[in-house]
Amino acid sequence: MSDWMGLDPDDRTAVFIDGANLYKTAKTLGFDIDYRSLLARLKRETRLVRASYYTAMQEDRDSEHSPLRPLVDWLDYNGFTMVTKPAREFVGQDGRKRYRGTTDIELAVDMVLMAEKLDCIVLFTGNGDFKPAISRIQSMGCRVICVSTVKTQPPLASDDIRRQADLFVDLTELEDVIARKDAPRREPRASFEEE
Repeated sequence: MSDWMGLDPDDRTAVFIDGANLYKTAKTLGFDIDYRSLLARLKRETRLVRASYYTAMQEDRDSEHSPLRPLVDWLDYNGFTMVTKPAREFVGQDGRKRYRGTTDIELAVDMVLMAEKLDCIVLFTGNGDFKPAISRIQSMGCRVICVSTVKTQPPLASDDIRRQADLFVDLTELEDVIARKDAPRREPRASFEEE
């Protein structure tokens, strides 16, 4: 068994990233994720079958460009399987245009469907809504490692997901390996709000 994230070099492993959740968690902790380093390390530590990134995309009707487009394109060209869907536009109580969207259902379904072909799933999220999917995956004989953080106030990983996972890894423990070195370190944010 590898020391890094509890990965086994012989395990068929897939990584599932809840993009919005991981982005907000890393931002709250004050760093940016270096996805190239993350993917390279995963490939060295285990038999990586797939690395998938899930996110809702805000498309600006005026410019036909999403602020996430450069990241999504880079991930897509550099070894990640991308699962995206359009965010829904709505007007908030303050009268400002806002966007909302989630790919949680797509992520949960894909994990359950792939689990029978895997030994281990690494799930980057702290969202407790994934607990039933994790339980189902475990009943199929697949280990689940969840990555988020409890080093913030309030903790960003729900108790439900931490208790259900076979192993919980705090994102702060991975910072030396997966934080972007060329990005300026930001001050951690005091709180986290789920959109």
